[in-house]
Amino acid sequence: MLAVAPHSTAEEPGGDAARPTAKIPTAVGHGGAVSTVDPEASAAALRILKKGGNAADAAVAAAAALGVTEPYSAGLGGGGYFVHYDGETGKVRTIDGRETAPARMPTDAFIDPATGKPYRFTPELVTSGVSVGVPGTPATWKRALKRFGTMSLARTLRPAIKIARRGFVVDETFRQQTLDNQKRFEAFWASRALFLPGGDAPQVGSVFRNRALARTYTKLARRGTDAFYTGKLARLMVRIVRDPRTTPSTDLPVPPGHLSRKDLKRYKVINQRATRVGYRGYDVFGMAPSSSGGTTVGEALNILERFDLGAMDAPRALHHYLEASALAFADRGKYVGDPAYVDVPTRDLLSDRFAAERACAINPNAAMAKPTAAGDVSSYDGVCGAPAARGAADADTENISTTNLTVADKWGDVVEYTLTIEQTGGSGMVVPRHGFLLNNELTDFSTVYDAADPNRIQPGKRPRSSMSPTIVLKDGKPFLALGSPGGSTIITTVLQMIINRIDLGMDLEQAIAAPRAAQRNTASVTAEPEFIAAYGPVLQTTYGHKLTPSGDAFTSASQIGAATAIEFGPGGLMTAVSEPVRRGGGSARVIDPR
Repeated sequence: MLAVAPHSTAEEPGGDAARPTAKIPTAVGHGGAVSTVDPEASAAALRILKKGGNAADAAVAAAAALGVTEPYSAGLGGGGYFVHYDGETGKVRTIDGRETAPARMPTDAFIDPATGKPYRFTPELVTSGVSVGVPGTPATWKRALKRFGTMSLARTLRPAIKIARRGFVVDETFRQQTLDNQKRFEAFWASRALFLPGGDAPQVGSVFRNRALARTYTKLARRGTDAFYTGKLARLMVRIVRDPRTTPSTDLPVPPGHLSRKDLKRYKVINQRATRVGYRGYDVFGMAPSSSGGTTVGEALNILERFDLGAMDAPRALHHYLEASALAFADRGKYVGDPAYVDVPTRDLLSDRFAAERACAINPNAAMAKPTAAGDVSSYDGVCGAPAARGAADADTENISTTNLTVADKWGDVVEYTLTIEQTGGSGMVVPRHGFLLNNELTDFSTVYDAADPNRIQPGKRPRSSMSPTIVLKDGKPFLALGSPGGSTIITTVLQMIINRIDLGMDLEQAIAAPRAAQRNTASVTAEPEFIAAYGPVLQTTYGHKLTPSGDAFTSASQIGAATAIEFGPGGLMTAVSEPVRRGGGSARVIDPR
């Protein structure tokens, strides 16, 4: 049994240096900007910018801080996608830091050997070693700093180390997410000790410290990311994944995983070419596969460009948005997976001619039957033919928890970075004495193996993701950078915000705050209650959409996404915007406020 010493505290604030707690959703000014879901993370990024760091440096600092304050959404034990615009060259480049399946993971890994039947998604797969992929976040930070940054990893980790040592003020979201995971955290010694001190979630307003994570960050600062991917920490991660040590009181089954020291040592991020589509005079750049964000957002925009949304009333424009989303998701399900294992027809999916043909399926006056079939990328001419056939809904196992950040500097560099550990609370397993959770990212693979499925389980493979960090250029210069958490609703959130801003005449604050709905090629549309109240009667009665509430009220359980964004105006003016309400609101900061 692993012995775990207490390494967290939750206490009333007082006596320490001031902790950033104010969540200001919008900031306008010059000299650099940042938007995250958390005031500590935004303050960390701003501090790096003020010390002369660039956008990449500040993005790593913010991400590390989020590993402290948003540990159930992101951290060292996860992965993500990093999109960078270079103000000097005008180029957009990306880093794929997605987790990978272990090299010895069998294709029947999600089958219970005791029964011969698939594990249930909850609780077996969600809380397990078998769902843990090889983490990519530390390697992403290293690559981002080497490729785009000016500071060392040690320098960018300093703010997060300070936050972990002195603690941050617990808000309602942190306490509620802890309570939501209480049964899972109680199953593991280290998780219980860290997040349930005294047997309860930390109280709102108390100060939560994670000294173990501060020590881990300090080790990485001194020794680099090799301290994560090799040595004692690597051995410890392998040990708890392959032989999960649960507490005697838990009744949760925890299937073991397949992670090895060789998997960790051999992990590599990928320098990936960004996806690109033109949309009404803008160039929209996103993440290529293994993410499905760039292809799905891009295809939907290509489809929508065939229609004058700006001349329509809101319900009619939203009808077209929902239909284009369904079509793009149908193609996502059939064609998109890890391109190292699957021949992904990215060029076809982002072809204007293919989009023109797919747009033929949209009836301007009525919703199509769903799920609809995918298009044929092997044969298209942009001419309308037979009506869309019925298809099958793609299984959706992505969880809504993740986090996103947006940073820009005075030199014109921009970063959009989405990172995650998958489930809220990841696998539920804290690495003993190191203060971070391991991901359960492999649940993003299709749970039933099918040789024709591009997202089937394969050793070493990256599971398909919906993370959609996006940078929009106008005449080669940044116009908008945006992204969001939210599982597969990330795609629809980013798409809807772009439409709100470019087509529907909203400013950026309005575009983010507007109520959301997500159509992912399913029989019904998942919609926030405020969306249903505003548009439901017309969309359902006139167009035939079926809208299902994402929750009973506009609370965290009903919210879709938690976006961050920066818009770039004349004279270097930056408008940083985060959520005003969702997930407790976000934090936007600028160097020199207007």
